[in-house]
Amino acid sequence: MTNPVIPVPIDDHDEDLAVIQKPFKIQVADRISHLPPYLFARINQLRDQKRRAGADVIDMAMGNPSDPPSEMVIEKLCEAARDLRNHGYAPALGIKNLRREVASRYLKKWGVRLDPESEVISTLGSKEGFGHLCLAIIGPGDRAIVPAPSYPAHVYGVALASGTTMLFDTTDPSRYLSDIARTCEAAAPCPKMVIVNFPHNPTATVVGSDFYEEVVKLAKRHSFMLVSDLAYADVTFDGYFAPSVLSVEGAKNYAVEFTTMSKGFNMAGWRVGFCAGSPEIVRALGTIKTYYDYGMFRPIQIAAIMALRHGEADVEVQAKIYQQRRDVLCEGLARIGWPVDVPKASMFVWAKIPEPFASRMTSMDFATQLLEQADVAVSPGAGFGVAGEGYVRLAMVENENRLKQAVRQIQRVFGPELKLSVDSDSDDSHSQEIV
Repeated sequence: MTNPVIPVPIDDHDEDLAVIQKPFKIQVADRISHLPPYLFARINQLRDQKRRAGADVIDMAMGNPSDPPSEMVIEKLCEAARDLRNHGYAPALGIKNLRREVASRYLKKWGVRLDPESEVISTLGSKEGFGHLCLAIIGPGDRAIVPAPSYPAHVYGVALASGTTMLFDTTDPSRYLSDIARTCEAAAPCPKMVIVNFPHNPTATVVGSDFYEEVVKLAKRHSFMLVSDLAYADVTFDGYFAPSVLSVEGAKNYAVEFTTMSKGFNMAGWRVGFCAGSPEIVRALGTIKTYYDYGMFRPIQIAAIMALRHGEADVEVQAKIYQQRRDVLCEGLARIGWPVDVPKASMFVWAKIPEPFASRMTSMDFATQLLEQADVAVSPGAGFGVAGEGYVRLAMVENENRLKQAVRQIQRVFGPELKLSVDSDSDDSHSQEIV
């Protein structure tokens, strides 16, 4: 005789256990789930894999300055850090003396008078400042005109604030102006914000002061806010001077401008930036910042004051270093059959993918092949939006010898095909010399 099967009841504890064992799914906000994949991740991952395997990768993908700040600035940072009074919370808007130095630099460099109390605010780099500015002035349904190809922070700063981006080609500044005018005249409502970024990242396009005069007229006519990203104002070549939108009469009624100490002062990791211009817009940014941060470490602000007061000669020297690197890189690429436009500013070369590669591969494919076969990392143009396809961006952050080595490695892998393309396009026998 078999024993009867007695059912075991499920008590409340078992039911709770079943609930606990059910997989828990994190629900992120729509603003996160709607962001596209980070297109540079593939290049970064492959670069890191090759370096772990022992490869000497020449990295021109990220615009990360490799030169150190001035020694006097580092010494001031150390001195200020040893002062125990400097380790508390700092003002979210920046200490007064730092904002005064920014106003003083604007007056000396661009002839612009700023009230450091109401028209200048410090930010944790220009990227953080721009993102928080978007939270301050952009909301659901608001539209912003963004340059294309696009620095990703310009697109996603607007998107994370629930705004809508309108991407216009900025490689022809006069066309960019006409596109803005046409859109404002035809659209209802008019875009709330227009972003200008010259010298431009990634294309290195530059403008003269007449461009800003025209865009300020458009802002006045159509009542939109104007945001200028002037991050590369200190990295200019061949006598070119990057103008400021704030130098235009009446611009401060509509515009703010972001500057940074990352490039010319070699303080990228210090995260020192500024927003200056319209008191109302600066105040809105300050309101957001008081809810999000307590400002940058006070010793960094003190060291930044030292750099602004005494570092202009160092900025000029650094610009010359970038110019020399530009010449080495552009001349070297031209010699191996890959001619590129020579930039007048910024730390980038925006290079059209040469034939025969352009007709058979994407910018991501080309950048991947450069890394896999030549140990040279560059940024694929597609990472800057659809308008960037067909190009790669090369950052001039390596020294001249490393740049020469990069050209040799590119030539070793692609040289025969590049020369074949040059020879086939030539109308005579004088093809470009391969060295």
